[in-house]
Amino acid sequence: MPVTYVLVHGAWHSGQCWSKVVPRLAANGSAVFTPTLTGYGETRHLLSPSTGLGTHTDDVVRLLVEEDLREVVLVGHSYAGMVISGVANEVPERIARLVYLDAMVPEHGESALDALPAARGMLGDGWRVPPPQEPFGLFGLTEPADIAWLRTMVSDQTTRCLTEPVAMDNPALAAIPRTHIHCTPKPEGVEPRPVPAVQPDGEPADVRELVSGHDCMITVPDELSKMLLDVSSAVGAGR
Repeated sequence: MPVTYVLVHGAWHSGQCWSKVVPRLAANGSAVFTPTLTGYGETRHLLSPSTGLGTHTDDVVRLLVEEDLREVVLVGHSYAGMVISGVANEVPERIARLVYLDAMVPEHGESALDALPAARGMLGDGWRVPPPQEPFGLFGLTEPADIAWLRTMVSDQTTRCLTEPVAMDNPALAAIPRTHIHCTPKPEGVEPRPVPAVQPDGEPADVRELVSGHDCMITVPDELSKMLLDVSSAVGAGR
């Protein structure tokens, strides 16, 4: 059954990173939205010290409300695990499932630095956090064409994105099913937070693995799309 996907990119990227996945999901009639968060990609000119997690949460909430999207499979890659958590806290009635795609998985009041302490090494002296000089090292790309394409896309993010805490205090948030997709193998020192055996909604944890570098939407779009289609199969059928 066709569903609505909202795919939220991670730090430094833009909505363009999902270009290989969109047609694969849309082929069965599903609606797919790939917003670019404020300050990235084509909106990089809007980046300022005040741009942060709250800004990006508002970006996605606004999309859901303005497009009147419901029963959404909300996918957050990497840093966007923080974003989709905040969005679900704001508009839980619009979300059918949260998918943490190789993502930060926070608790209420945590920042990205709490969810992934290894990210502390990204901080510098100023408010800008530039993308890595060698994206293939951090994002798991090996093909020269993919690396060149990613270089045209990435841009700075802010320190505030990493330090601003997420609100997850809406009781309705716990009722939303979750799926965790981990890309494997992981670089040394970057381990995902353990997923509890039981989800907040009381269901057994749904944890899946993709053999891929971090940017799986670029490296293995077929496999990722099939997994997302499978994950969404319960939406609209009583979950």
